[in-house]
Amino acid sequence: MLYIRKVALIPNLTKKGAFAASLSTIGILHECGIEIGLTERLRNRYRDMDVKFYEDTDSLITASDMVLTIGGDGTIIHAARHASPLKKPLLGINMGRLGFVAGLEADELYMLRYLSRGEYTTEKRMMLHIVHSTNEGTKEYYSINDAVISRGSLSRLIDIDVSLDKDYMCHYRSDGLIVSTPTGSSAYSLAAGGPVVEPTMKCIVMTPICPHSLFGRSVIFSHHSELVVTASCDDDTEVFLTIDGAKTVIVRKSDTISITSSELGAEFIVLKEKSFYRVLHDKFAEKR
Repeated sequence: MLYIRKVALIPNLTKKGAFAASLSTIGILHECGIEIGLTERLRNRYRDMDVKFYEDTDSLITASDMVLTIGGDGTIIHAARHASPLKKPLLGINMGRLGFVAGLEADELYMLRYLSRGEYTTEKRMMLHIVHSTNEGTKEYYSINDAVISRGSLSRLIDIDVSLDKDYMCHYRSDGLIVSTPTGSSAYSLAAGGPVVEPTMKCIVMTPICPHSLFGRSVIFSHHSELVVTASCDDDTEVFLTIDGAKTVIVRKSDTISITSSELGAEFIVLKEKSFYRVLHDKFAEKR
């Protein structure tokens, strides 16, 4: 087990309490002899702290043993897309509402001391590889939560065709389609009626959004599967592909979207022994 000596700190300072939590985090890590790095854009907020600044997120993570985020799940997911290619593990401190992906809550910062002693485990999460092919060429994306094909602002159903491993599978007339990882199964997919999948499993979850059908259920595929999706609408309604709720691109009628499991994976640090299903129960109990 790696003894953590350098940490890339990525705080989302738009979250209430995140700045105060980051100061406490820096203090605890310094007590353990751990060096902290931040991106240059945060220099003004942390200029009086004993931290090192890096030009951008990739150079910061490259120089570190792990990534520590302070914010919500969105902050962790954004960091994971940078950390995964560099094979650096992540740990999230939750300052959001639910924080399914976070490893610690704000009142558990004392557990950060375990990092310097190597008293932690890691778990790997599957990611999706999305290839959007258009008449102009192809673009590739990676997702830790989901890829969503959905309609624009007008209330129009869109037609979606799905092929599995190059064989035509089904057609949906719906508001859209969610293709998620096990990690993303507790996000938008769950809200759309999809199943909860233990996040360390390897599979692909497909959930239609408000399908105009009596049989519009979620389907779970092997992680070896390839889904190819086309989408269109009869009128001028735009169709969009959204990756992890952050990156959005327009989908034309002639476009194809190929979705497979990625060779990349996100590695998360685990500091406390608590099953995913217990976390799920506790998070929704807190929400009530």
